[in-house]
This record gives sequence, C-alpha cells and structure tokens, in this order.
Amino acid sequence: MSGVIADNVAYFARALRAAGLKVGPGSVLDAVNALAAGGLAGRTDVYWTLHAVFVKRREDRVLFDQAFALFWRRRALIEKMMAMLSPEALAPPKPDAAPEAGALRVNEAFTPPKTREEEVREIAEFTGLMTISQAETLKARDFAQMTAQEIAAAQRLIARMSLPDNKVPVRRFRPDRRGRQIDLRRTLRQSMRAGGASIELAFKERDEKHPPVVALVDISGSMAEYSRILLHFLHALTDLRRQVHSFTFGTRLTNISRLLRTKDPDEALALCGKAAPDWEGGTRIGAALHSFNRLWSRRVLGGGAVVLLFTDGLERDGLDQLGFEADRLHRSCRQLVWLNPLLRFDAFEARAGGIRTLLPHVDAFRTIHNLASMEALVKALGGEGRAADPRAWLKAG
Repeated sequence: MSGVIADNVAYFARALRAAGLKVGPGSVLDAVNALAAGGLAGRTDVYWTLHAVFVKRREDRVLFDQAFALFWRRRALIEKMMAMLSPEALAPPKPDAAPEAGALRVNEAFTPPKTREEEVREIAEFTGLMTISQAETLKARDFAQMTAQEIAAAQRLIARMSLPDNKVPVRRFRPDRRGRQIDLRRTLRQSMRAGGASIELAFKERDEKHPPVVALVDISGSMAEYSRILLHFLHALTDLRRQVHSFTFGTRLTNISRLLRTKDPDEALALCGKAAPDWEGGTRIGAALHSFNRLWSRRVLGGGAVVLLFTDGLERDGLDQLGFEADRLHRSCRQLVWLNPLLRFDAFEARAGGIRTLLPHVDAFRTIHNLASMEALVKALGGEGRAADPRAWLKAG
C-alpha cells in the first residue's frame, strides 16, 4: 500500500487515541493491511474496515463515528484512497450527518499540539493545577456564565468528585465476629458440621448500604443551562453507585436512568436530549410529581431513598395539586432535598406561590449553581453539616 495512505491511517489512529480510544501500533498495522486486502469499493467499506479494527468497546462507537466524519471528510482522503486502490475514481459521496455526542473531544484530538506556554496557561486557567486562585474562580463561576472550555473543565472536576461514605443500616444482617446478636442458624449449621459435640456461637450485625438516590430534574427553558451540568453530576454518580434513578420533567415526566448508565458522558447526555422532547420548553411541576408518585414511587423509593428535586419552583397553576403531590413525595422518602438555582441571588425571597407551596414539604433547601455549591451538596448527602430549616424562608418572605 502507498506510504501516504499508511501515514494517514497512523495519523487517524493517533487522533482516536487522543480522543480516548484504546488504539495501539498493532491496530494501525492491522488497519493498513485490512485496507490493502479488503477489495474496497466505496466509503462504506472503508468505514467498516477501520471500525472493525479500531472499535473495541461499545462506548467507542460514537467517538469513532465523529472522528471518521471529521477527519476523512475535511481532508477528502477517502476519494484519494479509492483512487489509489482502484483503477477508477469514484464520485464523492454525500456527507453523512455527524452525531453531536463526543464532538468536543474529537475536535480537541484533531487540534494541532499546543506549545508549552499555551499548555501552562490553559492548565492555570481551567484546571487550577498551577494556582489555587484560578481553581477557586472556576468553582465559584455560575454555570450559566461559563464558556464552553470552562464547562468542559467543570465536567472533568465533577467526574473526579469523591462521594462520601453515607451508608445506612438496613433490615438484613451480615456475618460479623464482633456482632452483638447471635446468628442461630449459622451456629446450628456449624455445630452439625462438627457432629454436635461442640457449639461455637456465630454472631451477626446489621448490614449497611448506600441509600438510593432519586433525582427529579427540571429541564424547562429557564433551567436548561443548569440541568445539563446536573446531569453530568448524575452520570458520575451513576458510575459510582448502582441505585441512582434519574427523571427529567418539563411538560411531561421522562425516565432517563438507563440512558445515564452509558459509559461515555457525551453520548449519555445526547441520548437524554433525544428521549426528552420537552427540553427547554414549559414546565408543570405538579403534574410531573403526580406522574412520578403514581407510576414510579413504589418502584424506586424503597430502602430509605434520598430525593433531589431540581427546579426553580415557579409554578403558576395547580398549587393545590402541587402541595398535595409534594406532601405525598415527602412522606414516601427518607429525605427530600430541594435544589433551586434562584438561591444564588442575595435578594431572593420566597414570595412566589409555587415556592411557598413546596417549602413546607422539603427537608433541605439548597442552591446548586456552581461547583462550590455542588461540593456542599455532596457533603450534605454524607451527613456533614446541618442545613437550615426551609420553613424559615416562609417567615422571611
């Protein structure tokens, strides 16, 4: 095969590796040999040949699709390759629609390498590894005011965020030599193995596990900028804990729990956007809580679940229904935490009807508009600190 094609395949493989795919030198050689021996007849054959060699995991498919469309289309290398491999030059095919998921990482992978000075400046500005002040600035920056690069840096910090060990006792028991209760069944079983000549007591203690987390995320127009960052937090939370149930609501309720289990965060959020047709639309909080209580509460609120309600509470109609459904939700879970980005304003007062209706039925009332408030939420879930009584806002209002 021509050395030009081999060089381009090697460059494409390096870009895939920079985007996160596990591509080694052996895969590059296999790809070059496969293209030479495949008898290729079009763009589709080239795509699937390289796909079979480079894609090793299911979550790598989206990144590969984006990289293939970007690399080979911009450089028009498919047509040149087919001209070298076949005696007849093929007509250029119609461009395929590139998926949005993973586009940011792929574009960064194809960007020319930065100089040392640019790398130091970027690290100091976005990751905060060089100076503490820049890290504090990023943590204090409002999500709605962040640039695309700052949002990407915030997403990386969220992925590295460590959750507290907030295990709670459950009804089941586990074997424990230092337990305070005698495990009669295991004691008799051990005695029978020894022929009943001696009895050695076995002890047990209550087992502990992480309580389930249920998130109800408002994706209406006024909340969209904050909802995307919160979904990244829920994606990281889902990777670390199994029992995380996530729902979005605007004018309807959508279960996105299975979609957030996708390994790649960009693909997960793209799937969530497609599954929720009411994204950046209107909002009906009372109707959404009614749908959740009627269809999902018995399925996901067992085991002392903690419910995170993310909304601004600006409900105009159906305040009676909102109060009834909020009270029902509060009685069904161990803790109901209301996350409201409007609390970022110092002049906030609980005067809106929807806010005054929800406040009596929540255990905590917190803001979540930047990384610092998100870290405070993580500490609160672990039992660190004590939240103020939400009913105090009613007296102040």
